[in-house]
Amino acid sequence: MHTVPDGVEVVAAWDVARRLESPPLLVLDALTGFLDAHGIGSGPLAWQRIGEGHSNVTYLIERGDESVVLRRGPRPPLPKSTHDMVREARIQKILGEHGVPVPEIIAVCEDELLLGVPFYLMDRVDGTVVTDTIPSHLFPLEQRRATSEAVVDTLVALHSIDVTRGELASLGSPDGYLRRQVERFRGLWEVNTARNLPAVEWIANWLARNLPASQAASVVHGDYRMGNLMFAPQAPARILAILDWEMATLGDPLADLGYFTATYSEAGILTTPLELTPVTRSPGYPTRQRLAERYRDRMGLDLTPLPWYQTLALWKAAIFCEAIYTRWRRGERPNDTVFGPSLETGVPRLLEMAAQYAGLASASRA
Repeated sequence: MHTVPDGVEVVAAWDVARRLESPPLLVLDALTGFLDAHGIGSGPLAWQRIGEGHSNVTYLIERGDESVVLRRGPRPPLPKSTHDMVREARIQKILGEHGVPVPEIIAVCEDELLLGVPFYLMDRVDGTVVTDTIPSHLFPLEQRRATSEAVVDTLVALHSIDVTRGELASLGSPDGYLRRQVERFRGLWEVNTARNLPAVEWIANWLARNLPASQAASVVHGDYRMGNLMFAPQAPARILAILDWEMATLGDPLADLGYFTATYSEAGILTTPLELTPVTRSPGYPTRQRLAERYRDRMGLDLTPLPWYQTLALWKAAIFCEAIYTRWRRGERPNDTVFGPSLETGVPRLLEMAAQYAGLASASRA
């Protein structure tokens, strides 16, 4: 039987897909049938992969006069309880009703037979994602400051939503959130690594011994950073959409602030594998401290324990990056020639920085 080379991303039909050494990400005849069933466009479709795509995968799909965005998980096999696109779509629907800037969900497919994994379609948002270049309309120094401040102000608005009533209350239980995070990610390390990095267990034990008392309950995005935000295509800096809700739940709002500040690029601070928006090292962008203070002034929370949350953020990041590294080593990310290999040293670097924050947290308690 003729085989198609490993790592093919898009095929025309399932009879071709079945001859692949690993499954494709898009099967065009199956997707066309799904679009037909939902009255989305007509005729042949065009596709373009968008976003960073280190975990879940996103495509711009164009068909006739219609443009939609498709989001799906990576190639199977998938770790248990991860890449839940059905839940992610539901979260966005609920949050959209509360005024959170999210793309409109158009259709959800729970049938794994169509593309091999569940997926959903959302409205295309005409905006800009800030990563390694500064968009021209956000280039002036005052717009650089406004860009980072808009990130904080949008996070404050998200964390200010009442999560005690309605459908929002069904998204999770904020009680015990921090302890569950430590326990869950400790378990994920054990199933997602093939190497021994003692710092993982040491930091896990430190986090468990030093759990802070949560001061509030809110929606927690779980991956809140500038690269997951879409800005308006013209000044002033304004956020049109928050993207990538896979890890969202109810919990401690400082978990988001800890992740945002620990992964925010700043001049003079060592890089990590999560430096996905390096432009904020440039002049004009506020420091981590200034942004944390802006959040504190608007939320009224005590930020003394923030280094604990920053430790948690980088420790968790090391664990989910290790899962990506392990998949790469197994040959499950055949087209990844840069990010996966970089995690051989990148994961230990994340753990080193997590340990530094743990030292700061310990010093603040002394």
